[in-house]
Amino acid sequence: MKNESFNKQSIDAKSQTQFDYVIVGAGSSGCVLADRLSASGRYTVCLLEAGPRGHNPWLHIPIGYAKTMFHRRYNWKFYTEPEPGLHNRQIYWPRGKVLGGSSAINGLIYIRGQHQDYDQWAERGNAGWSWADVRPYFIRSERNQRGASVDHGDSGPMGVSDVKRPNPLAEAFVQACAQAGYLRNPDFNGQNQEGAGFYQLTTWNGFRSSSAIAYLKPARHRSGLHIVTDARVEQIKFQDNRARAVVYRRGHTEHTVLVGREIILSAGAVQSPQLLQLSGIGEACRLQQFGIPVVQDLPEVGQNLQDHLQVRLIHRTTHPGTTNSQMRDPWSWLCMGISYVLSRSGPMAVGINQAGAFIRSSDAVDRPDIQFHFAALSADLPGAPLHSFPGFTSSVCQLRPTSRGSVTLKSRDAQAAPAICPNYLTTEHDRLTVVAGLKTGRQIAAQPALNTHISAEYRPGNSVQSDDELLAFAQETGVTTFHPVGSCRMGSDDRAVVDVRLRVRGVTGLRVVDCSVMPTLVSGNTHAAAVMIGEKGADMILQDAERS
Repeated sequence: MKNESFNKQSIDAKSQTQFDYVIVGAGSSGCVLADRLSASGRYTVCLLEAGPRGHNPWLHIPIGYAKTMFHRRYNWKFYTEPEPGLHNRQIYWPRGKVLGGSSAINGLIYIRGQHQDYDQWAERGNAGWSWADVRPYFIRSERNQRGASVDHGDSGPMGVSDVKRPNPLAEAFVQACAQAGYLRNPDFNGQNQEGAGFYQLTTWNGFRSSSAIAYLKPARHRSGLHIVTDARVEQIKFQDNRARAVVYRRGHTEHTVLVGREIILSAGAVQSPQLLQLSGIGEACRLQQFGIPVVQDLPEVGQNLQDHLQVRLIHRTTHPGTTNSQMRDPWSWLCMGISYVLSRSGPMAVGINQAGAFIRSSDAVDRPDIQFHFAALSADLPGAPLHSFPGFTSSVCQLRPTSRGSVTLKSRDAQAAPAICPNYLTTEHDRLTVVAGLKTGRQIAAQPALNTHISAEYRPGNSVQSDDELLAFAQETGVTTFHPVGSCRMGSDDRAVVDVRLRVRGVTGLRVVDCSVMPTLVSGNTHAAAVMIGEKGADMILQDAERS
C-alpha cells in the first residue's frame, strides 16, 4: 500500500518564513485545524509535525495497531514517573509521532462520550461547550457507514464503519452481558450509551481513517497549506506578551517561523503543556528553577492531568477462533491476507477490540461509569507478544476517575521528556470503582454464553477473591487506556489555562486546541472528542479572524 505524499513546499532552512497561522502538532485535532483554516484560501497555514509522513502500511491497515504500539519511528514511547497508586511502577505511554498523531496508531474505537459529560463542562463555567453546542461538530466530522440520521452524519471527512463479521467470541460477550441483565445497545453514540454491543471504528473501506487521511490528504494541494514533518518544536517566542514566532529544529538546523495571526498548540496532553512551560508560561517558581524567563505565571499549566486506567481480565478459552491461534497458524495468516487483499475484510480490517459495554458500577450511580473493551486475544500487556494458549481479554476501564496528575518539566532541554505523573488510583472513589468493575467482568464471564468457552481464568486467577486482593491485582497490572487529557484546562475561572475560546490566558496570539483543554475526561475513547475540539476550535479561530 502506498500512502500519497503530503508534500509541500519546503520552508527555506536559512530564512524566517511568515504565515497567518502556525499549528504545532499534526494529531487528531491539528489535522482538522490545518484543513479548516486553509480551506477558504484567505489564510496561510503552516503545520509542524515532529514525526514523519507515515508511509508504513501498518499505519493504514487497521490491525496494524499492534505493530505501531512500540515503533520508535512513529511513537514517542513515553513513560510515567513511578506511580504511587500502582506499586511505584512506571507505565508505558505510547503517543503518536507521525502525521495523524495518535489517530494513526490508536485502537480505532469511535466513541463520543456521554451527553452529560459536555453538559457538566458548561455547568462548570464553560459556556458554548454543552452537548447541544458540540453535537453539530461530531455530526459534521463523520462519514458514517450507517448513513445520515438524527445522531450521525454521512458527508464528513472521517470514516466511521461497523465491524464486519465480528469474532464469535465477541458476540458471545455481548450475549453474556444480556444474560447478566445488561441491555444490548446497537449504537453507543446514539441517544443513550448504556449497554453492551459492537463498537464502530474509524475505518473506511478496510483502511484506517486517521485525521491525516481524513483531513490532510484532501487538503494537500492547497497552495496556502505548508506541512513540515520531522520538525521538533522547541519554543514559542513572545514580544510584549504576544506570541510572534515558533522555533523548531529539523535535523541539526534551527528554523524560525513568524506568525501574523496566531500560534495554535495541538501537541496533546503531554507536549502542549511542556511547550507552554518551555516558552515561559506556567508556574513561575518552577520555571525559574530551570532558568526560563517567565512570560505569564499560570500555575495550572500541566496540572489536572487525567487518564483512563485499564485492568485486564484474561481467560483461557476452548474456542478455536482467537487471534492467539490465528497468528500461530500459517494457513490462517494466508487466509487473513487473502481476505484483506480481495475484499478489505477479515481480522486485518478491524481493530483489536470489537465489542464492549458501558455499565454502572452500582445502583447508586446514575449513568455508566465503567467501560469494557473485549478482544478475542490475550497478552500480558497491550502490544506485547500474544499468549501461546487461546485466550480472550475483557479490559475494565473506569470512565470518570477523580485522581488528578501532572505534566511538568524535568529539564530545559526541549528534547527531554517531561515528568508524567497520572496518579492512578490515588482516591478511594477510583479504587472502589475499579474493584467493582473487576467483579462485574467476572459476573459477565460466568454467564452461559461466554462461560461455555472458558477453560480457566488466567488473570487474576481463582486465588484472587477479596476486594483487597482485586485492588492489589489492579495496582500490580493496571496500564493506560491511552486517553490523557486535561493538562491545559479550559475554564472561566482565574486558574484555567485557556478560556472558553481556547485562548491562553494572559497572552495574545496563542491557543491550545487538543484534548489537554478538557476540564474532565469524557466517558469513553477520546479520539472523536479530539476531532470535535479541532472542528469547534477552527470555527472559533475563523470567527475571531473575521472580527479583527
